[in-house]
Amino acid sequence: MPAVSAVPRPFSLPDRITSLPTTTFTFSPAAQAEAAELLEGPVEALHHRLLTDQESEVMLLVARTVVDAFLRAAEDPCDIAAEADVVAEQVHAERERISTLLAPLATADPAVLEAVRRQRAPLALLAGCWLDTVSNPATQPSIIVNHLFRHHFVLKGEGEPQRSLHHLRRRSLEAGGTHLPPLDAVNFLSRVEARPLTAWHAVFYLSLSRLPANLLPEIVGVHYVVNALGVDDLVFGSVPVLTEPKLRAALAEYLGLTGQSPTGVTDRRRLLSAVRLASALEREHAALLSELASWHAGLSLDAKVAEIIQRHAPFAGRQHRGVKIAGQLLATTLGDENLDIARFLTDLRDSHYVNSPGEARFLRALKLGGPMFGIFDEREGAVLREWVTAAREGVRSEITIPVNRIGDEHAERWRLLVTGHRPSDIVIREPESLDDRRFLHRLVNIENFAHLLPLAQAHAEQVFTDAEVLFTHGAQGMHTDASWFDYSPEALLARVDAIYWEKLVDPYQPLTQIPDRDEVVFGQKLVALASLLDGTWSCRTGNVGRYARPSDGMLFAIYADEMGRGDLRKNHITMIHQVLGSMEIHLPHLRDADFIDQDELPETYGFGLHQLCMSLFPDTFYNEILGYNLCVEMFGLGRVRLQEIQKLRRYGFDTTYEAAHLSIDNFSTGHARQAAEIIIAYLDGVRREVGADAVPREWRRIWRGYASFAYFVESALLNDLNRNHITTGSDADLLI
Repeated sequence: MPAVSAVPRPFSLPDRITSLPTTTFTFSPAAQAEAAELLEGPVEALHHRLLTDQESEVMLLVARTVVDAFLRAAEDPCDIAAEADVVAEQVHAERERISTLLAPLATADPAVLEAVRRQRAPLALLAGCWLDTVSNPATQPSIIVNHLFRHHFVLKGEGEPQRSLHHLRRRSLEAGGTHLPPLDAVNFLSRVEARPLTAWHAVFYLSLSRLPANLLPEIVGVHYVVNALGVDDLVFGSVPVLTEPKLRAALAEYLGLTGQSPTGVTDRRRLLSAVRLASALEREHAALLSELASWHAGLSLDAKVAEIIQRHAPFAGRQHRGVKIAGQLLATTLGDENLDIARFLTDLRDSHYVNSPGEARFLRALKLGGPMFGIFDEREGAVLREWVTAAREGVRSEITIPVNRIGDEHAERWRLLVTGHRPSDIVIREPESLDDRRFLHRLVNIENFAHLLPLAQAHAEQVFTDAEVLFTHGAQGMHTDASWFDYSPEALLARVDAIYWEKLVDPYQPLTQIPDRDEVVFGQKLVALASLLDGTWSCRTGNVGRYARPSDGMLFAIYADEMGRGDLRKNHITMIHQVLGSMEIHLPHLRDADFIDQDELPETYGFGLHQLCMSLFPDTFYNEILGYNLCVEMFGLGRVRLQEIQKLRRYGFDTTYEAAHLSIDNFSTGHARQAAEIIIAYLDGVRREVGADAVPREWRRIWRGYASFAYFVESALLNDLNRNHITTGSDADLLI
């Protein structure tokens, strides 16, 4: 007797998920070897790679390993009740202890406070990074994800990078005289003199940010604890951007949802373990900051000078040429990685550079016109002058320099836990050939199928390449014009203006005959998959380390609008499910394995696959995403949506999704206009920072992104080209 296939379970609103099904994480053998090498190496290299590489399966494997190792170290949370008020009470008590520990900072010497703030910077500037991609195709439109996204929108300055929490904290550092390189700069940790423990904590939070779909309970717990404890606000003397009541509301909402979830008991336990871990990490780092403050406050004058010399020594050697101290070339001494700083300071103190008649030669060298003018900042110069003055006054005690090992014992514990750790849910396998349905399911759940990332990148690249056929023939499109033109801001605005009027608005005529009901329903089914992935192309842009350019903020703001800025009523994924529901079309969620076998939607998967593939490479395909965004935001204006609304109304179907896009994408101030302005802002930045010669190269990539959307909607044009034997690349699923 043949097996009877199970009926796919339909998804229904509201989306009350509290966690995704527990499953495995698949990686390739090559990724396994590279990840193992990274995890065995210095934590500084691991930190830098996590910040600069958000696209490779290697870093997803690293992230899974780090998070699993840290979570396994968390204490058993069984003594904390799974109630928001009880958790809040525990965290509040922890905050009181940390506040007492850090209270001396309020009266600390400015130099001590600066050292503490620099040490906290690698964590403070992450500013809620764990929420960066919590909104994605696997998690939308869940209730808790949208609540968290409201917080994320606030932390990101509501689309204005300079108002984001990251930049507010950076400006606070600068106001105190601390000017740091970008967070993802190769020398960032060395510039802040980060202790290994600080780096390991940052590595954990960055790793957590890479697996939001699989770590939703942990993210809710960490988000509440880190923000409610407010160590950063205590250190920087700032007002919280997210108040504790708002944080508690999200926590309470999540815990309430677990009460209705079949995995609720496990999810609550996972959240509480994360609460314990985050509390322990913040307590551990607060203790490091307190000890560091005491260490700096107790430094002798010799030790302060030693710190300054060691900070500048790597850049100083060759500049001194024939200068000698104690008969040794200064270039040789300072270039020695095993520099004996105490011996060097003793020799310098006894040299004629300090003891010369009249004003010390060393101090003269610091003044305007001297060879070391501008090398040291004001604070460093004051310390050096004080030290030279003391030496000239006869201070000749033995110089001993304390070694800073603060936090090293705890850092070594984390290193040992992570190094050599292999989570039990890791599967190593080469990428396999998949049909479109399974490929789409795995792309939606890419955290669990990272071994497919190279295939996804190749897929997106192929579409972009194929779409360039429209550079020559795109003017014939019904809804788009992807034909090539040389970029200038004026030329771009003229092109989008022409597309708007000539292809979208002027051709519009109300339908005089409405298709029958089945045809209208089929039309919606044809585009449903793309609608269920609305906004996906930009959901990974603007993450930590990538949110400084005006174009970053503008693109993030558009994505936020697509997700209703956290308001479920305005969330476009919610809206399309409502439309489908009004037609009695009930699909499994995209993230569910049941979606593979759904039989409601036709086999038009190419468009959705392209959106997903490009979204996974927000750095590599940043330009293409900008161009794609322009085409998709313009497409819904005029004829297409107005006629679709007519059809839907005729049969009493929900028109919310179509009407919302017609409004929010408007060409005056809406997404369509903003999409063009994003491109102009980005290319203006390229011109100013790289040079005018780079603009044409960047523009070509942007325009092929535009063409790649047109490639899927211009069915008549592509069919004509095929009939005339004009190469159009691989077959595309055409939606119109």
